[in-house]
Amino acid sequence: MNNLNWVALLTIWRKECQRFLRIWVQTLIPPAITMSLYFVIFGNLIGNRIGQMGNFSYMEFIVPGLIMMAVITNSYSNVSSSFYSAKFQRNIEELLVAPVSNWIIIAGFVGGGVARALIIGIIVTCVSMFFVDIQIHSFAMIIVTLLLTAILFATAGLINAVYANSFDDISIVPTFVLTPLTYLGGVFYSLSLLPEFWQSVSKINPVVYMVNGFRYGFLGESDINHYISLGLLVGFNIILISWAYSLINRGVGIRS
Repeated sequence: MNNLNWVALLTIWRKECQRFLRIWVQTLIPPAITMSLYFVIFGNLIGNRIGQMGNFSYMEFIVPGLIMMAVITNSYSNVSSSFYSAKFQRNIEELLVAPVSNWIIIAGFVGGGVARALIIGIIVTCVSMFFVDIQIHSFAMIIVTLLLTAILFATAGLINAVYANSFDDISIVPTFVLTPLTYLGGVFYSLSLLPEFWQSVSKINPVVYMVNGFRYGFLGESDINHYISLGLLVGFNIILISWAYSLINRGVGIRS
């Protein structure tokens, strides 16, 4: 990568980070409050009645899933809203006419979403420490799963923004696709509790693999083999990044 591309990448990434850091009260604080409510309601109140989930307390079981849920939501929403705003304000045309590779444009926007997701992940993890003692089985697994998931959903947010024709289109996928997949992704329960048929159905949900891979990093146990989780994450990333590049390269939704 030549010096011009490095400057372009850092400039886009810095702009994306400043965008959500400038309004940190709206972007960083709400997830911490929301997850605190989950910890209190599901962890302390309901969790005490449930008891253990597998070999762990219910609070220990749901912490990785709640962190992953916050990462998924924020990485997606950050890029989808930012890229569509650039389209709406016609700022994206400046990047398209500049001597900047399309890969750099994608990496800059996705990098901003990943940065926000990582900060949110750290904040939620710190909040969870007030409710449960965090244990770590594999720090490497936690970092790799977190990064791959953040990149995946940040890229998905960019694809959503490319196709979106209005700000309402930005909220359709999170509301009708992302939220159901997340809540049915094993965040609050183990797949082993489901009948065999519904276990098979649940394995169609990609979020199940992300949550379980992340949970393995903390607890050392999961419903899905962690190697399968990593393999699917890598595969999904390759598909979505290639799709995003094709859309940007062809100017879909961008060039009139």
